[in-house]
Amino acid sequence: MSDELKHECGVAMIRLLKPLEYYQEKYGTSLYGLNKMYLLMQKQVNRGQDGAGLANIKLDVKPGKRYISRYRSNKANSVQDVFTYINKKFEDLEEKHPGKMQDVQWLKQNAAFSGELFLGHLRYGTYGGNSIEHCHPFLRQNNWMTRNLVLAGNFNMTNVDELFDQLIELGQHPKEKSDTVTILEKIGHFLDEENSQLYHANKDQIEDKQEMSKFMAANINVQDVLVNSAKKWDGGYVMCGLMGHGDAFALRDPAGIRPGFYYKDEEVVVVASERAVIQTAMNVPQESISEITPGHALIIKKDGRVSMDEVTKPLEKKACSFERIYFSRGNDADIYNERKNLGKLISPKVMKSIGGDLKNSVFSFIPNTAETSFYGMVEGLELLYKDKQAQRVLDLGSNCTTAQIKEIFSVRPRVEKIAIKDAKLRTFITDDNNRDSLVGHIYDITYGQVSEKDNLVMIDDSIVRGTTLKKSILRILDRLHPKKIVIISSAPQIRYPDCYGIDMAKMGDFIAFKAAIELLKDRGLESIIQEVYQKCKAQVDLPSEEVINYVKEIYKPFTPEEISTKIVELLRPEDINTKVEIIFQGIEELHQACPNHKGDWYFTGDYPTIGGNKVVNKAFMYYVEGNNKRAY
Repeated sequence: MSDELKHECGVAMIRLLKPLEYYQEKYGTSLYGLNKMYLLMQKQVNRGQDGAGLANIKLDVKPGKRYISRYRSNKANSVQDVFTYINKKFEDLEEKHPGKMQDVQWLKQNAAFSGELFLGHLRYGTYGGNSIEHCHPFLRQNNWMTRNLVLAGNFNMTNVDELFDQLIELGQHPKEKSDTVTILEKIGHFLDEENSQLYHANKDQIEDKQEMSKFMAANINVQDVLVNSAKKWDGGYVMCGLMGHGDAFALRDPAGIRPGFYYKDEEVVVVASERAVIQTAMNVPQESISEITPGHALIIKKDGRVSMDEVTKPLEKKACSFERIYFSRGNDADIYNERKNLGKLISPKVMKSIGGDLKNSVFSFIPNTAETSFYGMVEGLELLYKDKQAQRVLDLGSNCTTAQIKEIFSVRPRVEKIAIKDAKLRTFITDDNNRDSLVGHIYDITYGQVSEKDNLVMIDDSIVRGTTLKKSILRILDRLHPKKIVIISSAPQIRYPDCYGIDMAKMGDFIAFKAAIELLKDRGLESIIQEVYQKCKAQVDLPSEEVINYVKEIYKPFTPEEISTKIVELLRPEDINTKVEIIFQGIEELHQACPNHKGDWYFTGDYPTIGGNKVVNKAFMYYVEGNNKRAY
């Protein structure tokens, strides 16, 4: 994606199922879990670069000994910072107590992050600031082990105000109105309730308080805690939690919007946001890794029992398609093939755009994340052109020569590396005019590969705002003086905001929306803007389940091709001479490429939860009112 776009958080969780001595003997270190956590987090840095955090819980620690450790960082290279800090602790310990690092139980009693249960998080902020206090994992502390809660997740709720009010009704005084704090306190409240019910139901039978603590630790019903907590949640989420006594969970939203995977063997349970990350870190085959079932929680009890339990009634599965197009690492087998298919399925439109002239067309991609769809596009073009080549051979008849056949089949898509991002260039100039000039040089080009008779075709993952296209990419491509510049988006037009954890919150940011607004004005249909505004406003006080997405009416008068043409008008700089065309993926082709990820609300406005329609209407009202803030 050539536009910079903050997106999703990443989670990683490990529970060691064997005594620490087992890992010391088999792998040469009792810090096996910590080492695996580093791999799981480092391999997911694509998901979160605003901050990182790691928490650890030790099982069966004696009273008076610390059993929860946590460290968070909002520095650049935050994952490295977290593990550098932790490793320094172990180095200092080895220096003060030579030889003790091999004493597993001594290490567990005296060193932080030496326990059996780990929870890591990579943060991409979509709400609030970027202080250390916004970094996960969050911690809710109590002197009772069973009331401690550590929480981290990849989530966003559409109804934070409602959930916040519920906490107030319970008598709480939350320190902040954010979904993270709200969810932490919600789960914490029902964890307290579960503790109280267990205590009062059994206090007459178990008089010894220490025995009562052990009894409660063994009998906390994690499923009930989560069922009660999640009743009113509306959003996309995968959230992981650790309880002080050693129970753990990973909970996924009922529509399966956010991704979550797990692996289990006799040694370990592993959870992560991406499947390929587990494959790499644990060196296990793809088929051994499972998805967390939508609406369910993977629950790991302190005694090592693992179960998948329903928490909320599953909805129609609407797993996020943007995960597949752009956000997830592309080395997952399915994601790789889906991205190739996205490129392959758009190749007929590309061939039409260049008039079938492969000989005088150059193909490339921008940015690097579009490389896989680029391969698919090239394969698709080759397949399409082979039919034309075969017909030319047939037309030559029986007198054709080997040289003629070779010449016909010598034509293939001309593939070149055209655009290069200068990662070291920083836009430090604050004056707008001069700063825009510098922005225009963030990408550089390869000279000498494109002639004036060539079409220049560049594929991108997706186009959100189009800012980088307008200010940089189109200008630098124009310097090559091609006959025509064709920009391909492997994703459809992004028309609607996300409200489930991706930083696309404002209608006015989307170039497709701007194009539709301009088309309404051009054709004398500007009244539709106010009509939609009034319809949205009339629904403000309705229950979420009754709200309709009226913003769809903004796009209804126009075909996708008409909007694409207007997008070109808006993005093509006035000072370039080359003809420009922008081609977007179709919705049907998207579903064909990503058959198991039908979550397409960014493109269609078909939100998977009842809160989505309320958010999109509010975002549109804010746009009309000139209110530059997010709608959730």
